[in-house]
Amino acid sequence: MIQRSVCGHLLRGGPTLGSYMSKIGVGYFVTQAVTSVQEACESSSYSPMDDEYGGMKWDNLGFGLMKTDYMYTMKCGKDDKFKQGELSRYGNIELSPSAGVLNYGQLEQGLFEGTKAYRREDGGLFLFRPQENAIRMQIGAHRMCMPSPSVHQFVDAVKQTALANRRWIPPPGKGSLYIRPLLIGSGPILGLAPASEYTFLVYASPVGNYFKEGTAPLNLYVEDEFHRAARGGAGGVKSITNYAPVLKALSRAKDRGFSDVLYLDSVNKRNIEEVSSCNIFMLKIEILLVKKSQ
Repeated sequence: MIQRSVCGHLLRGGPTLGSYMSKIGVGYFVTQAVTSVQEACESSSYSPMDDEYGGMKWDNLGFGLMKTDYMYTMKCGKDDKFKQGELSRYGNIELSPSAGVLNYGQLEQGLFEGTKAYRREDGGLFLFRPQENAIRMQIGAHRMCMPSPSVHQFVDAVKQTALANRRWIPPPGKGSLYIRPLLIGSGPILGLAPASEYTFLVYASPVGNYFKEGTAPLNLYVEDEFHRAARGGAGGVKSITNYAPVLKALSRAKDRGFSDVLYLDSVNKRNIEEVSSCNIFMLKIEILLVKKSQ
């Protein structure tokens, strides 16, 4: 059951999260997250015996969109707070042609997250630190002048979506259920300003490895022409504006036989920043070589 999913994960953020938290109040977000962790760790009514697999050939599962059963939706006004959302059958959503995310999405009013649900050997399900995704969305919403769900609302929506689509969670070792929370400015707007309405929605899709190489090493292209983010921009939050601009560099790298792109800083073009689709960590091992005396 999804009851101990986040208990074993301490709240911790990298430099980017830390810098934003120090500006807007880390205590507020951490207090929300601790409360949410306690509630998410309570027992659910889910029983592994209720499961039915989605009839998939799990051995051939890649990283692509697959229609599942349900999605979760919640709305609020510009100066309001999110109220109780609801599950509905997965399907298209209706947007005004003048919706903020469609007209000014490249500047603001669009955030997304990504987390996963896994199946254990005993049939139980667990989530991977959804409270941290909730905090990151709140930080991004603050940067983009958007209201955001509370940590409790975010975690509850992710949990409900996972349970409603539990038959699409692959067997252990075969993949996971990728869960995509979105926060968009869905209200109509003509001038450059925050939208009048916001929609938080969550959908899911079973996935395997993101890269075709699986767990094998990746072949990265070091990009020195295009940049992922610039100082003072929105590179520190998970905004939709950070992704479309990398498609040109990514397409060029793949045409040359590379797995992905490794970006350098936009100022000096020497410091490593990140990869198109993931973070990157460097481990430096210092080795002291001592020459033997003759």
